[in-house]
Amino acid sequence: MAIGSKELAPAELDTFEDSRLIEELRKAKEELFNLRFQSATGQLESHGRLRAVKRDISRIYTVIRERELGIRATPAPVEAPAKATKKSKKAAEADAPAVAETEEASK
Repeated sequence: MAIGSKELAPAELDTFEDSRLIEELRKAKEELFNLRFQSATGQLESHGRLRAVKRDISRIYTVIRERELGIRATPAPVEAPAKATKKSKKAAEADAPAVAETEEASK
């Protein structure tokens, strides 16, 4: 997640769903905490990384807020197509009564 990283470019963030944005935000905040801890103990080697992570966090917050305001479109949830499994005739006939009972129970 460095400055100009391809992982969290604004165009890439547009394709993330809200739950994934929240997860990325959580990971970035955790990394920022660890970097600050390293800085306080004198173990931090890359001071530029602090700035990069802060920018990533800000970028994520911006995308979330723009979606709330309707400025940026939320991506449509992509559902995995159900795989059509081949069933033998006996298996299909065995499942048919169970499906009929379920439909009657839901009425």
